[in-house]
Amino acid sequence: MNAQDPGTVELWLLEAAAVPVGPAELAGLDEEEHRRAGRFVRDADRAVYLAAHVALRHVLGRRLGLAPAELVFGREPCPGCAEPHGRPRLAGDPAGALGGATAGAPQFSLSHGGGRVLIGLADAPVGVDVEPLPAADSVEVLATTLHPVERAELADVRPADRPGAFARLWTRKEAYLKGLGIGLARPPAADYLGTAEPARRPAGWAVTDVPAGSRHAAAVALAGGGAAVGYRLRHSLG
Repeated sequence: MNAQDPGTVELWLLEAAAVPVGPAELAGLDEEEHRRAGRFVRDADRAVYLAAHVALRHVLGRRLGLAPAELVFGREPCPGCAEPHGRPRLAGDPAGALGGATAGAPQFSLSHGGGRVLIGLADAPVGVDVEPLPAADSVEVLATTLHPVERAELADVRPADRPGAFARLWTRKEAYLKGLGIGLARPPAADYLGTAEPARRPAGWAVTDVPAGSRHAAAVALAGGGAAVGYRLRHSLG
């Protein structure tokens, strides 16, 4: 990202199992991250959460020239209720590398699902989402929560292809809502993120599918973008 390329998002789509998570990396996480990790019932889910946050700190730390443990996270006000649970942000820097503020630091978004981690960095509000393809019976239930035009589009898809079509639609929706900073507190039916009628999509945002293989779907949303999001995709922290 630079002044000549403001609309490009840097993306990392990673296998959680490939992210190094040892004692040193875990020591770099803060108290809140450890507390949230402890809430997971399944060890596998906890491991993916920890890998995601270790990877995020690695990516941001490298961008800013800080050790991962030096990063301090906060939350912007929620656009729905103004409480501090909106988009994540960098809240400060004990090392002073950012001059005591986060001006010039990138916007970022983090998602993890189905053993995958997706990180997005941009110069504008950004949201990302990655999900495993759902079971067919789950699609039938979840489809009832969609925008009416989205439901009609999904109904036209062959039953065998609906899990993939639904997952791509849902990740676009989640990426957009995470970019807004409100998440699923906003009803999924409130916004159209289908493909047949692009003019219906939310104004002021570009939302684009990200290739994630045959068993996952992923998407990125960028505020102020054009018809599609330009991005650079990496599959390794190296």
